[in-house]
Amino acid sequence: MKIKTIASGSKGNCTVVLCNDTIIMIDMGISYLTLKKSLEENSLSFDNISGILITHCHNDHIKGLASLLKHTNLMVYIPEAMYDSLKEFVPYSRCIFIEDNFSINDVSIELIHTSHDAPYSVGFVIKQDDKKISYVTDTGYINRKYLEKMVGCDLYLIESNHDEVMLMDGPYPRFLKERVISDRGHLSNKTTAKYLKKIIGKNTKNIILAHLSEKNNTEEKALEAMKEEGLDTICNIIIARQYETSELIEV
Repeated sequence: MKIKTIASGSKGNCTVVLCNDTIIMIDMGISYLTLKKSLEENSLSFDNISGILITHCHNDHIKGLASLLKHTNLMVYIPEAMYDSLKEFVPYSRCIFIEDNFSINDVSIELIHTSHDAPYSVGFVIKQDDKKISYVTDTGYINRKYLEKMVGCDLYLIESNHDEVMLMDGPYPRFLKERVISDRGHLSNKTTAKYLKKIIGKNTKNIILAHLSEKNNTEEKALEAMKEEGLDTICNIIIARQYETSELIEV
């Protein structure tokens, strides 16, 4: 398995997971042309993609979805309960409705139900053979039930959205600050580090910190929180960026 972040942040999100011949996209919050260019740089095309997973309906995760579906024959894999929030962008005929456990070819996927101010939101645990990755962003907290499902992954892509002090001292109006720190908001650096400390295992090699806020966080502060929990001595820690694709990271 390999993973590549194409964009990560409040202006757009898109990731590609390569599982041998099965290639899965997660979210489409960037333009069709930006995605096309990134795929071509890695000798890939839309014909190689097996399907699209969507975490939730917020614009930074789906704004390029309608254009992508217009230009390709790709299918969108979503829980049926998410469809009402996406029907403006996704024809019913282009959906494959999924349960909490499903497969795309030989790849097994389990939903992680997240807590966000969207009508329905999820993350994913993706497994192939003996490899497993977790993908969780845009959540105010992770329920213990789902945290247990994330134990011992080879790679974690997880939100590290804000530094709490920067957020509270920053320019956001009070209602927006309260939204971000709420149980239906976003994970702070420190909360993410504490979760990771509980769930990483002996096979964990890489942690990708995603969805960093441009106004309420810095890469240095996100990394510092990981160091405070000793994670930097155990795993390779990578920052997913808004305007820069990551390397193709092998799991």
